[in-house]
Amino acid sequence: MNNTNEMPKKNPLGFQLNLKDFEKATDEEKAQQVRMSESMTFFKDGMRRLRRNKIAMTCLSVLILISLLVTFVPMVYPYTYEQQLGVAQGKRIDKTYNNLKPFEYGKTELERIANGEKIFPHIFGTDAAGRDYAIRVIYGARISLLVGFFAAIIVLIIGVIYGSVSGYFGGRTDLFMMRIVDIIYSLPDMLIIILLSVVLNQVLTPKIEGTALDKIGTDMISIFIVFALLYWVSMARLVRGQILSIKQNEYILAAKSVGSSPWRIIKKHLLPNSMSVIIISTALQIPSAIFTESYLSFLGLGVSIPMPSLGSLASDALSGVYSYPYRLIIPAIAIWLIVLSFNLLGDGLRDAFDPKLKK
Repeated sequence: MNNTNEMPKKNPLGFQLNLKDFEKATDEEKAQQVRMSESMTFFKDGMRRLRRNKIAMTCLSVLILISLLVTFVPMVYPYTYEQQLGVAQGKRIDKTYNNLKPFEYGKTELERIANGEKIFPHIFGTDAAGRDYAIRVIYGARISLLVGFFAAIIVLIIGVIYGSVSGYFGGRTDLFMMRIVDIIYSLPDMLIIILLSVVLNQVLTPKIEGTALDKIGTDMISIFIVFALLYWVSMARLVRGQILSIKQNEYILAAKSVGSSPWRIIKKHLLPNSMSVIIISTALQIPSAIFTESYLSFLGLGVSIPMPSLGSLASDALSGVYSYPYRLIIPAIAIWLIVLSFNLLGDGLRDAFDPKLKK
């Protein structure tokens, strides 16, 4: 006879309910079940993925370090970029300061050191005019970074506005605006820069003389104008393509049905959903602008003398490359390091913010 306390065996082919499955859950079990994941916005998710990219974060750290150096070092550095160390008013020019090698001193500096005075060394030596080369490299890197950032901002503003209008309105408006882009793509930017430099030298030089823009020079102003005229087309095409792909979504049609204006739809709905393309394109535009400024300065179309640029420093070093090769190597390494860091950071941003690459 079967024991009455024993549970009947469950028939695998029968329909039997287990009463234990319907017991009331304890508070501990409820706490384990109620585990809500933290809400993650697009930007937070992208930054989380970016922080996992060790190469991108290393490049970001390098760029932050360079930015801090070029910002704060000139404030405490004992020499200025235009200071000729062997030249003093009312005294004979001391040519012993010219072409000093790294950590060498001029004649008067050696005398001051012999008298017990401490003199800050010339880390990278001096150039042919007796100017400290390290501070000129630091200023050159500052100019290159500023040009890259300002050029990227110009490209960002013009490209986003142009691409948004073209992509949203479409039809004949898009056709006409894209033909303008095709024409601009066909223009030789180097030839336009040279022509603008010649024209602006004659037009702007009398007007900016004695102002803050005089230090920048008409050549540098022409570079910014060329970026405003030519280099925004890639950004415009990318933004246009992104807006064309999302403007038929339901939430865009709903915004139109409630009477939202085109500019409100572009601002509130289209551009926020195109941020991945905008961020990536802007990050990759900065090294392109830096490299463009460097080779233009190398050709003598960049920053005006005596303000240094990495490209102009490399150009000046060519005349003494056999005797002082480090003068060419140092600015070349600086350009390479800045451009490479921005490119790798841009690749990291693309991997982090592009939804198509999410795994």
